Amino acid sequence: KPHHHLVLDNKPPFRPIPFKTFTHKALKKNLLSLLFMASSLTISPRKLRSDLYSYSYQEDSSTPLVINVLASLIERSMARTERIVKNGSWSLSKAISTNIFDCREIPDMTIQSYLERIFRYTRAGPSVYVVAYVYIDRFCQNNPGFRINARNVHRLLITTIMVASKYVEDINYRNSYFGRVGGLTTNDLNKLELEFLFLMGFKLHVNVSVFESYCCHLEREVSIGGGYHIERTIRCAEEIKARHTYTLLV
Repeated sequence: KPHHHLVLDNKPPFRPIPFKTFTHKALKKNLLSLLFMASSLTISPRKLRSDLYSYSYQEDSSTPLVINVLASLIERSMARTERIVKNGSWSLSKAISTNIFDCREIPDMTIQSYLERIFRYTRAGPSVYVVAYVYIDRFCQNNPGFRINARNVHRLLITTIMVASKYVEDINYRNSYFGRVGGLTTNDLNKLELEFLFLMGFKLHVNVSVFESYCCHLEREVSIGGGYHIERTIRCAEEIKARHTYTLLV
């Protein structure tokens, strides 16, 4: 029986597969920088533009700017849902299939902090978050009664990011590791992943044109705030070309 809640702590996730390692010094450095960013996040358009095509995948690299954009978009979507519900023009979905993403208790962690936590321990690159955004959009289109809210957003994010990472990255962590990062048991995350795949109709392919269109959409969304661009490295387009396979790592 699923726990329907997230259990998060500040300890590094246990037993990562040996392809990616983090030193204690690097983790401490990133944790301090992320805490500083969360308390006073002020990034100039000039700095954001300078990061275009130059994102570093090194262990000591900063949080991808796309995470800030994605967090903002999701929070705005949740705010719209709350307004609609308060006006009584729409009620939350009662579909059993999508209710699997609902937490019994609303996690005490912001979307920004949750995404930063995922990045801190998985080092998934910017392209992973763009593809995850594509999946979230498709998921909502395939399930019209579903709306992102405070109860389901965290479980949906860790599931879509994990699936996107498997699709984009050549090397990945196991489900048990992603579960630890996201505050879920391996069994719960396995169930979420399987249900997500069926609700998506296993349509995970994201071609280059679709990827580019979502990058442009994200760029347009933030252009009002200064005309900056999200990181989009040359490797992003290459990583998503001709990827038709999906591997379930448990």
